[in-house]
Amino acid sequence: MKKLLLIVFALAICLHSSAQTGLKQGDKAPEFTGVDNSGKKLKLKDLLKDHKAVVLFFYRGQWCPYCNKQISQLQDSLQLLTAKGAYVVGVTPETGENINKTIDKTHASFSIIPDKGYTIMKAYGVNYVVDPEMYAKLKGYGIDLEKNNGNTDHVLPVPATYVINRSGKIVYVHFDKDYTKRASVSAILDALK
Repeated sequence: MKKLLLIVFALAICLHSSAQTGLKQGDKAPEFTGVDNSGKKLKLKDLLKDHKAVVLFFYRGQWCPYCNKQISQLQDSLQLLTAKGAYVVGVTPETGENINKTIDKTHASFSIIPDKGYTIMKAYGVNYVVDPEMYAKLKGYGIDLEKNNGNTDHVLPVPATYVINRSGKIVYVHFDKDYTKRASVSAILDALK
């Protein structure tokens, strides 16, 4: 029953993101920089010099079972992705401590950037604010966005995935406000030509 209620509330969060549209296939990918979970400084421009493509995905947090499933699938297929020259980067609003929980749950070995000021999420048009009523309901079910993200902003991303080619163009987009629908590894692999 608790799982069903969490799904209902997570769907409600999804509906609050109705204003977001994300970027489109063919758009120039916004440059980003960040420091990943292992302390490595990442710049999109530099990643594209060293790799054929970047797989950039946004996830909500370690509390989200759909995020954990997607991250686990990416990890399970990481060798296939890197064999096609891709560098995988996750972006999240959660704190470093909670990124470590995500890694414990999913065994992720790729870069994850905590997007504390939402700079990357805003550049890619995936950020939205959870309203106070929904925040209170989520907290009642054990999901504390303030604790997870280390602030009181209540900002989450629409779980989106972008494949960016060496020229900096977005060649694949999965942007769906239905948080249960995620980019498949096979679709990402197809985009990595």
